[in-house]
Amino acid sequence: MPDFRIAPKTTPFWWEEAPVRPLPDTPMPARADVVIVGAGYAGLTAGLTLARAGRSVVILDKMNPGEGASSRNGGITSGNIRPGFSDLKRRHGEARALAIEAEGKDARAFTYEFIRAEGIDCDLQMTGRFYGAIDRRKYDRMARDAETLSRRLQIDAFGVPEAEQRRYLGTDFYRGGSVRMDIGGLHPAKYHAGLLRVTQAAGAVVRSGVAVMGVARDGAGFTVATSAGPVAARQVLVCTNGYTDGADPWLRRRIVPVRSRIIATDKLAPDLMARLMPRLMMCGEDMILGCYYRPSPDGTRILLGGRDASQSGSAAWPTEMLRRHLIRLFPELADVGLSHSWFGNVAMHRDMLPRIFDHDGVTYATGFCGSGVVWAPWIGRRAALRMLAEDSPRSAFDFRPMKAVPLYAGKPYFMPTLIQIYRLQDRMALKRAER
Repeated sequence: MPDFRIAPKTTPFWWEEAPVRPLPDTPMPARADVVIVGAGYAGLTAGLTLARAGRSVVILDKMNPGEGASSRNGGITSGNIRPGFSDLKRRHGEARALAIEAEGKDARAFTYEFIRAEGIDCDLQMTGRFYGAIDRRKYDRMARDAETLSRRLQIDAFGVPEAEQRRYLGTDFYRGGSVRMDIGGLHPAKYHAGLLRVTQAAGAVVRSGVAVMGVARDGAGFTVATSAGPVAARQVLVCTNGYTDGADPWLRRRIVPVRSRIIATDKLAPDLMARLMPRLMMCGEDMILGCYYRPSPDGTRILLGGRDASQSGSAAWPTEMLRRHLIRLFPELADVGLSHSWFGNVAMHRDMLPRIFDHDGVTYATGFCGSGVVWAPWIGRRAALRMLAEDSPRSAFDFRPMKAVPLYAGKPYFMPTLIQIYRLQDRMALKRAER
């Protein structure tokens, strides 16, 4: 019997095998072709693309590279788009909706081929993903969307009726779901470490612990003010996402940092894992505040993540809420302890689509809305190609900037209330599903 008085570790489970560390100090170049703000997935992939094209690149991060969401996420290569295909079609028309989904297919393929070609050891496992429906109406829509993706884009996607659900997942919580076989899982911190290695090998200068204080026009280029001194740049790319700070107040009014928390169970018996996750798939669910979950790369634990309504410190109650949902899914885990509970910031905004855009001559690649494992490297790369004037045809995510959030300047004071509203809506949906 686990001792629940023992608090789980508050550092990411992923750091056990791939800890993030500061980089050795190197001289700050006085000038560069491109300065990139943020050394997560997006910034590093953009920097790699630009460096291999012959540009001099400086990548700056006020934390350790990867210390933000790039090493704190669930490691699921979902490439989720918050609006489903039906909503995308309604908002943007069928052609744009299909272009977005098609680019998602390309983005996943790029991720897998990049990992293979660069020899990055990050425990990539192409298991597929099961997405649970909480009522039969949602199942019907999910099954139709899966059929559309299969027929129009040749994605291996299909509906799973409730009667067949336990072939994929050992729970009775859902009313069926859908499966996509082009989605898998990886070790996010190992992936970032490999990406950092190849980016540095390509000649990009990466500095940790260097804060960008501001970016100012300087003739045909820019002066980037940093805590380590100014850098002159012909171009600037911002990839700060959920860790955007006051150095860029214009972006900060448009990006809302939302805490996402993940818990990891203690090791589970092999026969229990075989019952609960018979295909070791990545998993999600169709709720406003739905959780995502997966087996650990070695198949011995379950990791489950979801939104965290706290805004400071590391309170115990968000961990307990996730644990309760884990038990709701798998009652057999009621007496299982937790080894880790940690959080990181994801970037939400009013349009809920990743995007590339310009403002005052600065290029931005941001707004990944909790699906950065696929979108951050892809959008970072497409932004770099755009800066090289090689992005043809134009990315489906090359949009106008997202709109500012009214009365918002960086502190998401409204998020606890919104999360409670969303939680209530999910509860009402679950009650309807029980009728």
